[in-house]
Amino acid sequence: MPETTRLLAIETSTDTLSVALGSGAPGAALWQHSGPGGAQASATLLPLVRDLLDQAGWTLASLDAVVFGRGPGSFTGLRTACAVAQGLAYGARAEGLPVLPVDTLLALAEEARCAFEKQEETAVPGAIVAMLDARMGELYVALYACGADGLRALAPARLCAPLDLAGYVKGVLPAGVTPLLAGNAMKAYPDELAGVRGVYVSVLPTASALLRLAPRLLASGGAVAARDALPLYVRDKVAKTTAEREGERSAEVTP
Repeated sequence: MPETTRLLAIETSTDTLSVALGSGAPGAALWQHSGPGGAQASATLLPLVRDLLDQAGWTLASLDAVVFGRGPGSFTGLRTACAVAQGLAYGARAEGLPVLPVDTLLALAEEARCAFEKQEETAVPGAIVAMLDARMGELYVALYACGADGLRALAPARLCAPLDLAGYVKGVLPAGVTPLLAGNAMKAYPDELAGVRGVYVSVLPTASALLRLAPRLLASGGAVAARDALPLYVRDKVAKTTAEREGERSAEVTP
């Protein structure tokens, strides 16, 4: 991807909002912002995008694509990122802009890879376990091989109980591989995850990580039309129906 390529990246899948502009090429100019997300994201995201475009001296119409973290993560955050990416793509020019949805856990693994190399000044372990706290006593987890050719998925994103993670990782990774454990899950479930082998890096997915991933994903045909961009929820349901709650209460009082 040439340095003249202009990409906007949006990541709001956690409580941190992250936006970046750049080409994704190594050493290329980068304009970025990170701050509180959550419920504030929908109100602050568009003004932040405008500010970054002004800083870069770019216009919305001059962008080549919009990149967003599609999930898994916060339902509200994923919907916000997807909707804003679609709106900007449609509003940029008559034919629209390509939109590149990127897995949140892949962006998390890329951020961990970059952070580890800077901190340790050594090669990253051959595998990365990307983990985000999914609340409700569960984790979002995906495993990636890490090599000279970048990150390669070993297992897709899924939900996992913290106590089941050690066995799951052991079943996916080759024997003898000590992975990099990345994300915020170790802080959320320190006791339950104490038995998971690996080197821990506390990071979150970022828009700059999305930019670094974008050139390869765009070259492989990952971009879609704005109308076809969708979030990746993994968890299909966050609340029990009234009937389910009533059924549980009835079961509790049944002799």
